[in-house]
Amino acid sequence: MATLINGKTNHKYIVTKITGEHALTIRLAEMGLSTGKVITVVSPTKNESGLVIYLAGQRLAISVSLSKLIEVTSLDEQENTSPVPLTDISIHNSCIIYQLNGDKAVRKRLMDMGLTRNTLIQVYHIAPLGDPIELQVRGYKLSIRKSEATQILVKKV
Repeated sequence: MATLINGKTNHKYIVTKITGEHALTIRLAEMGLSTGKVITVVSPTKNESGLVIYLAGQRLAISVSLSKLIEVTSLDEQENTSPVPLTDISIHNSCIIYQLNGDKAVRKRLMDMGLTRNTLIQVYHIAPLGDPIELQVRGYKLSIRKSEATQILVKKV
């Protein structure tokens, strides 16, 4: 896992983990920076001065010490890996949604539940017979059928 301090200019990243005190994660969440958010590095760190990121339509300056606590995965580098069905991801592993397949009604229903492209999800639990699959998505848990999970292509984090 790379930290935000190593971010390159104009590269997109998805926040995978924020380490540090609970108060820090709450404060960052109030500013819109939380796990699963897509950010773009506008200006990388120079001479320990910090960096500037683009997040949800606004620019945000991040100190060097804070950027060392934010773990990210590059979305640009994810383009080089091949997608796999969500059913191939094991329990407690995270992945990023790449594409939704299937008929239009199922795709719309999944998108309405928050399963959209570049969304960070975690396989939380799989039922003993493999159906349904419980996911952690955008801070809540969602159960979907195995047949729906095979239609979701993801890239491992």
